[in-house]
Amino acid sequence: MSQQTANGPNYVLHLDLDTFFISVERLMNPRLKDRPVMVGGSGDRGVVAACSYEARTFGVHSAMPMKQARILCPEAIIIRGDMDAYVRKSKEVTDVIHDKAPVYEKASIDEHYLDLTGMGRFRDMHAWASDLRLHIISETGLPVSGGLSLNKSLSKIAGREAKPSNLRIVEAAEVRAFLDALPVQRIPGIGQKMQEGLKEMGITRIKHLAEMPREYMLRAMGKAGLSAWEKANGIDDSPVVSVREAKSVSREQTFKADTIDTKMIREVLVDMAEQLGFELRQTGHLAGCLSIKIRYANFDTHTKDLSLPYTAADHVLIENAGHLFTKVYERRMMIRLIGLKVTKLVPGGHQVRLFEESEKLMHLYERLDCMRLKFGNGAVMRAAAMPSRTAEVPQLPDFHLGMANIIARNA
Repeated sequence: MSQQTANGPNYVLHLDLDTFFISVERLMNPRLKDRPVMVGGSGDRGVVAACSYEARTFGVHSAMPMKQARILCPEAIIIRGDMDAYVRKSKEVTDVIHDKAPVYEKASIDEHYLDLTGMGRFRDMHAWASDLRLHIISETGLPVSGGLSLNKSLSKIAGREAKPSNLRIVEAAEVRAFLDALPVQRIPGIGQKMQEGLKEMGITRIKHLAEMPREYMLRAMGKAGLSAWEKANGIDDSPVVSVREAKSVSREQTFKADTIDTKMIREVLVDMAEQLGFELRQTGHLAGCLSIKIRYANFDTHTKDLSLPYTAADHVLIENAGHLFTKVYERRMMIRLIGLKVTKLVPGGHQVRLFEESEKLMHLYERLDCMRLKFGNGAVMRAAAMPSRTAEVPQLPDFHLGMANIIARNA
């Protein structure tokens, strides 16, 4: 665990907006204050994207099927959600942080890491972090919790323990006692499956995990087990990465011969949309706009845009790509090039689309992405995209068709 640099103690501040969607809704409608509120799809296939602390007391939690949540908390107010409003408020928070912090990383729409290493030589970091948190609340009206410690994982755990709307500071001398008191699932990156595996090994507390031999955890659970063991011992060398947000992601294909085969062109669009969705999910972004580009044989180029509910879902991109093609391809001329582009990108996990999608479909995307990461982007695709990439992966047609059928049944 690195605790000291030439510039002074390491400090990482984690800031997390409390029940972010709910808090934004309450700013827009103060009558929702102190009421059980859920944001998400209201139909039987919808799931809970966010819920207030009042709703949580009834056993409601995010990613729960909305049908079940309504049974647990029938008096809850259900709101469809306004992603545009959430993005605007998130930007307000980021703007405040940008003005104050030397280095920061926007990890998601409601979460930031700030690297404050070296600032301790000139400022009281406890007071600085507290002042920043209160300034964000004052400027945006949103409750925010914070954790200040030696690295990203420790600060995130501390921030979770500070909820709701407080600040928790964990200095180097306090790390062991702080972690030992917590259940193992508090460690970032430990999901339900790993938690169950650790429980089978008799590990339920962070203290138990920290006391396990390092080599044993590596053998038993691989790199994930080693990462969990390191975090249980307060070790995390991952840097706070300050990056400029991507403005767009695009795909284009120039055909070997000009074509008027619209069936083939639509197959290419399906393939492109799948690639864009996969890249969005892997980089942790959602797109608010989809654009199509057509270049005809005479080099005339036409584009058309379509606003989207913020998404990283293949099936949403595919459907809207088809709509755009129908609207823009009016001249019935030979086509030289076709392209798709997503813009208005914002940081955020795919769970934001829980407004409309079932938990089952979300899990399907997770499994498909794991397969693509392991075997390559062409390892699994919809049947409609197969002809456009058949030459690349001819050895797996049965597998592709089977997975395409699974997607079709769940989309």
